[in-house]
Amino acid sequence: MKQLICGDVLVLGLGSSGRAAAEYLLDEAERGASVRVRVADASRSEDLEAAAARLRARGAEVRLGVSAVADAADLVIASPGIPPSSPLMAAAQALGAPVISEIEFAYRRSVSPWVAVTGTNGKTTTTALVSHLLREAGMPAEPVGNIGQPAITTAAVAGPSTVLVAEVSSFQLALTECFHPRVSVLLNVTPDHLDWHGSLETYAADKARIFANQTTGDVAVINVDDPGSAPYAERVAASGVGVCRVSVRSRPDGGAYLAEDVLTLAGPDGEVGLLPAEELRIRGSHNVSNALAAAAAASALGVDAETIAAGLRTFQPIEHRLEPVAAVGGVEFFNDSKATNPDSVIKALSAFDDQPVIVLLGGRNKGSDFRALARIVAGRCKAAVLFGEAGPEIAAAFDDATVVHGPVLTLRDALDAARSLANPGDVVVLSPGCASFDEFHDYEDRGRSFKRLVDEAVVAGG
Repeated sequence: MKQLICGDVLVLGLGSSGRAAAEYLLDEAERGASVRVRVADASRSEDLEAAAARLRARGAEVRLGVSAVADAADLVIASPGIPPSSPLMAAAQALGAPVISEIEFAYRRSVSPWVAVTGTNGKTTTTALVSHLLREAGMPAEPVGNIGQPAITTAAVAGPSTVLVAEVSSFQLALTECFHPRVSVLLNVTPDHLDWHGSLETYAADKARIFANQTTGDVAVINVDDPGSAPYAERVAASGVGVCRVSVRSRPDGGAYLAEDVLTLAGPDGEVGLLPAEELRIRGSHNVSNALAAAAAASALGVDAETIAAGLRTFQPIEHRLEPVAAVGGVEFFNDSKATNPDSVIKALSAFDDQPVIVLLGGRNKGSDFRALARIVAGRCKAAVLFGEAGPEIAAAFDDATVVHGPVLTLRDALDAARSLANPGDVVVLSPGCASFDEFHDYEDRGRSFKRLVDEAVVAGG
């Protein structure tokens, strides 16, 4: 049931989720709700000024380029891009009002059942795949959160029969109180966003908030191959929540696993084979694990094995996740721009078997240590082309610099260098291991820029 909303609401951040929350609140005010809408953002840009003007025209108070808020508020909705250590967040917390994330706000305003997917890597693919499997079964399902529309936009119109499948980040989970998915999925926990959370322990604890309100009758799907997520299986089971353990290395009782390279679900009636791993259209062993997690989540919501198998067969790679782009002069190009930490790059490299790989690494570091990645790249790749703000830092992580090319300044420079190094049969993959904000608006902007550059090469005839 939707919770009542009234009083003074402060929205922190004017990114996509902040705008969506503010617009929803203004819609509620126009429908007669007694709500005052204020928005604050520490940044100022042409895009933010345009968004602020639209909100002001509807009655919101918007302040840009500020690091403090003083007026009292009854509720604060914080965008995921606002670090807990920032002056703006500290000022908002000092107001004494509850500070929640947009995903928490959407949950409070929804009447729909929720599935929530989190983890350091694989969230988007798994969220999209769960939505696909549910739709294949004839169940209305909408992906929300960091995939698709902001959660509040969809939750505002979705009815009780529509399943909201949410990709939820640690940022969003950190500011949840009531959020209660019927099915939760934890894929992995490896170092990421440490500049935001402060420590790996805090980051993991924020991820684990996905289970906080689950109870008997709910299901938690947990990858037990990953040392960061595996310990939660026993802890969550001890609370009375049903746990489905996912593994590509073992066969956990009642779990989802590989049996002779066949994706398999185990249940009360025994093992059910779904399909051979080679029939998946998404590449890499990490995506076998993601597919098993999605299958387990769909099964928990009542989708039968035959429908799950059919949906797994038809699911296509999604944009920016090991997305095939083109072949130019016998060289294959892949866009993995969503790989924004070293662990995700390592997983991407495993998808190419024995093909010679040239990997493009760079962008803005999020507090990552690149030494382990450098060792793997040096042993696995034909070359690593380094670019962007973090290029020199990544270069310093390599003991053997013979594989390293660059660093160069831009992604265009990096692609030019990769093409000069590539021979027919090679693979060039943009899997940067860093955030995009030194050169691009976000990882999507970076990935689409890469695809445009590759398309230019195709038009030019290679």
